[in-house]
Amino acid sequence: MARGPRYRVPFRRRKQGKTNYKKRKALVQSRMPRLTIRTTQKHTTTQIIKPKTIGDQTITQAHTNQLTKTYGWKAPTGNTPAAYLTGLLCGHKAKTHKIKKAILDIGLQTPTKGARIFATLKGILDAGITVPHSETVLPDEKRIQGQHIADYAKQLSTDPEAYQKRFAEYISKGLQPEQLPQHFTQTKEKIISSFEKEKKP
Repeated sequence: MARGPRYRVPFRRRKQGKTNYKKRKALVQSRMPRLTIRTTQKHTTTQIIKPKTIGDQTITQAHTNQLTKTYGWKAPTGNTPAAYLTGLLCGHKAKTHKIKKAILDIGLQTPTKGARIFATLKGILDAGITVPHSETVLPDEKRIQGQHIADYAKQLSTDPEAYQKRFAEYISKGLQPEQLPQHFTQTKEKIISSFEKEKKP
């Protein structure tokens, strides 16, 4: 263990690998709401957060579970299409709170081109929220719609046993994986229309 008069014990969350305080300071000094995106193997969570003197204030948030409970999403919640729809949902929620701009906060996640965090960002952008970013990191439209999953399902359909094993979660919920792009479009339309209804007097 390091010793000496100049040694400083790192903050607890830095030692736990949860917070990079140098990056966090820069985000706070931007004076813009933070768009935080966090992913696990099965879910995506996104929040719009404003820093306050007494602590952060969460303005709004969206979780992949909301897609299933509110909008009839039948596919797994840990894939790219679900991440995009979660961002789209959070973006429309943010607009109801008069949020127009935000700055991206991905925490300690490694930024990888086309990753789920950037699919979520694309959903936020498509909802009309301005977030500084590079277009090169965003996944292409076909991947966002789940076309790569549908194509793989078609290839695997020649092996019924492998097909059943790989897509058991889809089938158990009554969704053929080959129909994922169409299901994605239907769910996207439900999210958009639900907020259009709220605007009407």
